[in-house]
Amino acid sequence: MDLAKLVTEGRNPDTMDIDMLETKEMLKKINNEDKKVPLAVEKEIPNIAKAVDVIAQRLREGGRLFYIGAGTSGRLGVLDASECPPTYGVDPEMVQGIIAGGDTAIRKSMEGVEDDAGQGKIDLMGKNLSSKDAVVGLAASGRTPYVLGAMEYARSIGVLTVGICCTPENLMEKYADIMITPVVGPEVITGSTRMKAGTAQKLVLNMISTGVMIKLGKVYSNLMVDVRATNEKLVQRARRIVKQATGAGEDIIEKALEETEFNVKLAIVMIFTGLRKDEAEKLLEKNEGHIRKAIDAVV
Repeated sequence: MDLAKLVTEGRNPDTMDIDMLETKEMLKKINNEDKKVPLAVEKEIPNIAKAVDVIAQRLREGGRLFYIGAGTSGRLGVLDASECPPTYGVDPEMVQGIIAGGDTAIRKSMEGVEDDAGQGKIDLMGKNLSSKDAVVGLAASGRTPYVLGAMEYARSIGVLTVGICCTPENLMEKYADIMITPVVGPEVITGSTRMKAGTAQKLVLNMISTGVMIKLGKVYSNLMVDVRATNEKLVQRARRIVKQATGAGEDIIEKALEETEFNVKLAIVMIFTGLRKDEAEKLLEKNEGHIRKAIDAVV
């Protein structure tokens, strides 16, 4: 692919003079370009919704979600994956981020590794993929060999593949079951895809992981009811979530949390239903972890 023809590599006509501007005017230029990102993402909501639904179904059946990318895209995938366990109480194996060059590349630029399509395949092979899993490839240009190699392999063995890029008519389409393509246009600084393209990918990843976790019952109303109380801040958050969800008195909340070892979801169900811990656990299991369904079943 001719890089000069990629939207992400094009020159932005509105920022040709950015090196000559006063600081405030320079920042206004950047901000004006950033405003285009959520609008581009909005156009892709139908495709993002498809991805959320099919990924949630696979995770519900015991599958895993893998993000794979290089450079900025890879780091964004690692970031989103690493936030899932503390936010939603899931096993770190459920959502994993893979970056070309390994963990060292998270902090140190390793630009050459993105050109190795074979390594993308090898890195995924090391995860022992099954048909229950899903692989999301991230590449602003839609042409990164490392990512394409990984997606080609995943699709060849029947794994769901989702592509996220910011370039229309991209090479990634060949290997993706679902394509998400927020086209944000040329960057403020030519080719600096950590800017608008990076922001677009971050927004899409936020929507995918959040949407999937809502589907899996990790959210009640807009509360993160599977949060792990692993430090003092999160212990206080657990108390506050139970209070916000139930409106119960402090003594009742503290008793329920202590009895459940600060399992927020279980404490909420016990308070709402009056059930014992073991009964509430069975009720939640029967309703796939969804608080509303569990409560409706007995109230």
